[in-house]
Amino acid sequence: MFLRNSWYVAAWDRELGRTPLARTILSEPVVLYRTAGGAPVALEDRCCHRSLPLSMGRIEGDELRCGYHGLKFDASGACVEIPGQPSIPPQARVRSYPVLERYRWIWIWMGDPARADPDLVPSWWWADHPEWAFTRPDMIHVKCNYQLVSDNVLDVTHLAYVHAGSIGTAAIAEFPAATEREDRLVRLKRWIVDRPAPPMYQAAGGFSGNVDRGQIVEHVPPCFSVNFAICQDTGSGAPQGVKRGRRIDLMALSAPTPETGRTTHYFFGFVRNFKLGDAETETMFAEGMVRVFNEDVAVLEAQQRMLETKPGAPKIDIRVDAAPLAARRMLAAMIAAENSPAAATAA
Repeated sequence: MFLRNSWYVAAWDRELGRTPLARTILSEPVVLYRTAGGAPVALEDRCCHRSLPLSMGRIEGDELRCGYHGLKFDASGACVEIPGQPSIPPQARVRSYPVLERYRWIWIWMGDPARADPDLVPSWWWADHPEWAFTRPDMIHVKCNYQLVSDNVLDVTHLAYVHAGSIGTAAIAEFPAATEREDRLVRLKRWIVDRPAPPMYQAAGGFSGNVDRGQIVEHVPPCFSVNFAICQDTGSGAPQGVKRGRRIDLMALSAPTPETGRTTHYFFGFVRNFKLGDAETETMFAEGMVRVFNEDVAVLEAQQRMLETKPGAPKIDIRVDAAPLAARRMLAAMIAAENSPAAATAA
C-alpha cells in the first residue's frame, strides 16, 4: 500500500515547537517536536512501557517524558530515565525516524534509516529563493486515499469543470495533453494557444487579450508533484520556450502524505515570480487558491466514499487518464520491488 523508503512531508516548520505534535503517517503514530536548539525530532508515538502516546507527555530539554509513569526518551528513541528505578532495560526504547527541515517543511523517512538520503527530497528550490514568493497555506486533512490526490494533480482537464470560475476554461479540452515517462518521473504537458486567460490569471497578470498558457505537471513517486502554470501574451513564443512580453509563472507544489489507506495529510504551497511583496496578490493565493484546492477536496472525498460503497464497480479509462495511470504503475512497481524477496535479502 505504501512506499516506505521515501521522504514524506510530516509537518510545516511552523507547526513544530516545544509541544509534542501527534501525527499518523503511513498508518504509524508519530510524535514530533523540537529540541532546545531547534532541531526536529520524530519518534514512535507509543511508550514502550504501557503504550500511552508519548504526545500526551511533555518535553524536558531535548527529551520527551511519558505522561503516564514518567519514562523519559532521548531523540534517538532510547529510554534514559525510569523514575524510581536506577537500571534501564536495553530494550526500553521506541523507534526514531530520520527527519530533516527543508523548503519550510519537516520531512520524515518512514523506511530503513540507513537509506535516508537527503538528496531524495524533491528539489523545490523556488521555495527558498529570493526571486520567488512562497505562499504557505495550512495542511488540509482529506478523507481519501493519497493516490486520488496525485491522480487529481496529474489530470488538468478537470480544471474546465471543477474550477470553471477560477483557473479553468472550456478551451482546455480543445488541446490534447502529452504524457512523458522518465526514470522515477511522469510528466504531463499541454499548451492552450490563443485563448482568453481564466479569471484568476487575468487578475494576476493583467491579461486583457488572448494568451498562450502552459500546463505542465512533473510527478515523482510516491506523491510529489509540481504544477507549472505559464501564462504569456499569445504569439510571443511561450510554447517554443521563448520568454518575452507579458508573462507570469506559477508553480503549485503538492505533497499529499498518506495518513492511512483512506485519509491524507495534504500539504501544498504556491511559488510565483510576479508581484512579490504585494499584499493583495498574496491574499489572492492564500485565500483564492485555497478555495480552488477545497473544490478538489469535495470531489476527492466523494470519490473515496463511492469507491468504498461500490468497491467492485467497473471503471473505464479515457485519454486524460494516461498520466495518472503511468504514475500509479510506476509507484506500484517501486512498492513491489521494495517488498520483493530480493529486497528483503539485501536488507
